[in-house]
Amino acid sequence: MTTVAAYAKLTLSLRITGVRPDGYHEIDAEMVTLDLADTLVIEPGRGVILEGGHDIDADDNLITRALDLVGRTARVTVTKRIPPGAGLGGGSADAAAVLRWAGYADVAGSARLGADVPFCLVGGRARVRGIGEQVEPLDHLPRTLTLLTPPFGCSTPAVYRRWDELGGPQGENGNDLEPAALQVEPRLEQYRRALEEASGRLPRLAGSGSTWFVEGAHPGADRRVVHTVPAR
Repeated sequence: MTTVAAYAKLTLSLRITGVRPDGYHEIDAEMVTLDLADTLVIEPGRGVILEGGHDIDADDNLITRALDLVGRTARVTVTKRIPPGAGLGGGSADAAAVLRWAGYADVAGSARLGADVPFCLVGGRARVRGIGEQVEPLDHLPRTLTLLTPPFGCSTPAVYRRWDELGGPQGENGNDLEPAALQVEPRLEQYRRALEEASGRLPRLAGSGSTWFVEGAHPGADRRVVHTVPAR
C-alpha cells in the first residue's frame, strides 16, 4: 500500500494564443502548485473508491485512464479536498499522482489524459504553452493566496465554446476566459464581488472557473488561504 498526495494547481494568468484546426485552443499560461491536495491510497486490486462526498464514474475517470496509460492495475481510494469543477485541476492532479507512483515521466505523453495533467506531473511553477503539453519550469516564488470557490462548477468545454462565440476576447484581468465564463455562469459575478469586498483586491478567475482568487491572506467564511509549493 502506498499513500500519495495530489496537489491542486492554480492558473495565475491565461492567454489564448490560437485555435488549432482540430479545435483545441493553444495557451500561454503561468501555473503554480498549491498546498491543497487530495490523498490517494494505492494498493493491490482494482477500482476507484471515492471518499469525501463527491461523485465519480468508477469506469471512466482520470485515475482509471492514468492506470491504463501506464499498463498497471490498482485499487485507489481517494480522499477529495480539491473541489471538483473549480478550475483547480483536481482530476488532473489525481491522474498525475498515479503517473508519478508508476514512474511515468513523459510530460508530453501525459497530455493524452487532459490539458492540465502535464503541469500537474511537473508541478511547482511553470510557463505552460501549446495545448498544455509544453511545460517550462520556473523558479519557485513563495506566495500566499486566498481562494473563494462557489458551490457550483464551470464546464471547461462550455466556457471555451463561449469564448469562440464571443470572437476571442482578451480578459482585462489576466485571464482571457473570464468574459466567457461570466456569460456561461452569471452567478460567478456575486462571488467575485464578495471576495473583492473581503480583500479590497480585484479577484481573478482560476482558469475556466469557478474559483476566484486574490493575493494575500484573507480568511473568512467560504474562503481558503493557500500557499504555493515547489515541485516535489
